[in-house]
Amino acid sequence: MDWNLDFISQQDFTNHVAATIEKYGEKLESFDVKRFNKNIIDPIKLIFDKTVYKSSWDEMVGNEIFRQRDKSNNNDIGYFHQRIFQYIDNCHVPENGKDGGWDVIYRNPKGINLPDGDMVHTVYVEMKNKHNTMNSASAGKTYIKMQSQLLDDDDCACFLVEAIAQRSQNIKWETTVDGKKVSHRRIRRVSIDQFYALVTGEEDAFYQMCRILPETIKEVVDNNHELHTPNDVAIDELRNVAMNTVGTVDDFSMAVAVYLLGFSTYNGFDKLAGKGSPKDDLLKRVYQYAKRMKDDKNPIHLPQ
Repeated sequence: MDWNLDFISQQDFTNHVAATIEKYGEKLESFDVKRFNKNIIDPIKLIFDKTVYKSSWDEMVGNEIFRQRDKSNNNDIGYFHQRIFQYIDNCHVPENGKDGGWDVIYRNPKGINLPDGDMVHTVYVEMKNKHNTMNSASAGKTYIKMQSQLLDDDDCACFLVEAIAQRSQNIKWETTVDGKKVSHRRIRRVSIDQFYALVTGEEDAFYQMCRILPETIKEVVDNNHELHTPNDVAIDELRNVAMNTVGTVDDFSMAVAVYLLGFSTYNGFDKLAGKGSPKDDLLKRVYQYAKRMKDDKNPIHLPQ
C-alpha cells in the first residue's frame, strides 16, 4: 500500500485501526435468544414493524441484532475519532477524566489562528460523533465548561468538534443556557475536517485519511485470524420456542415466541408455555390478529 499521509505514520495508523477493531470485542460474539433479549425487546414494535415493512422474521431478528450491535459500535467509532490525535504533532489525548476531561488538547507554540482574527496557543476540544447527539441540558453543561476554561486561560479557545456535522464549518457556537442565547468567538463549533486541517496544516487531511481507511481496515481484518464472523442463532432458537409452544412454525407461532420474550410473566402469557394452542380470550385475539396478518383477503388497515 502506498502511504501518502504526512501527518501520521503507516504503522501508527494501522495500530490505531487495529485497536479500534479490538474494541468491537464481544459485539462479534454470536447472538442467542438470551443475549438478543438482554434488555428485553419490545414485541409489539417488532410485530408492527414486521407487518408494515412486509419483512420476514429472519430479517426482523437480524435487523434487531444489527441495531443492538450498532448502538455499541458508535462508542468504538468515537474512540477512533478521538484517539487518532495522539499520533499527531502538538496534540494530546488525555486519559479519561484527566486534564479537565477534555477529549483532545492541541497546543502550538507558533500560535493558532482562529477565523475571527484571534490567535491563541491552546485549543481544548470536546468531541461528538454526530451533530444532534447532545440535548439542551448536555449542550448547556458543555458550554459552561468551555466558558470556565476561558476564564482560567485567556490564551485559549474551546471547540465542539463534530465528526458528522451538518456541513464543513468553523463557526461561533451559539446555544442556549438557562433559557438565554449565548455565544463567544473563542467557543466554536467545528466539523472534523476543519479540525484536521487546523492541526495538520493540510486542508484535505481528513479526506486523505478517509481514502486510506478502507484498505487499512481490510488489511487489519485479513491479517487478524482471531476475528470471526458471528454465527447468530437467535432466530433458530425462536423457531424452537415457536414449535415447543404452539406446535408449528409460522407467522403466528413466531409472534408467540417473540411475545414470550417480553411478556412471559404477564397474565395469560404465563400459562402459554407448553400449551398446544392459546385458550384464553386475550390469546384468542392475538391468534385472530395473527391470522389476519396472513389473510390477503382481509388485510389490516393502518390509520393514515
